[in-house]
Amino acid sequence: MASFEIEWKRSAAKELRKLPKDMMPRIIAAVEGLAADPHPVGARKLEGSEHTYRIREGSYRVIYEVDAKGVTITIVKVAHRSEVYRR
Repeated sequence: MASFEIEWKRSAAKELRKLPKDMMPRIIAAVEGLAADPHPVGARKLEGSEHTYRIREGSYRVIYEVDAKGVTITIVKVAHRSEVYRR
């Protein structure tokens, strides 16, 4: 299985920098794990979208899109669970 390339949207990278310092390494490690397995245990497909998923890391969520043909994963949003699903 090919390794996926991880891309961060500018807004998601900005959200990551605003998180508590102890959460940043945990979230980065979880995102890096997506390169080997874009659908890890606990990942959930979001309703209303064909290629959008979320993973949990503590009280925080990482929303990402998988492009299997282009072999890329785009990190769309990183936020606390109470805020992540709001537009």
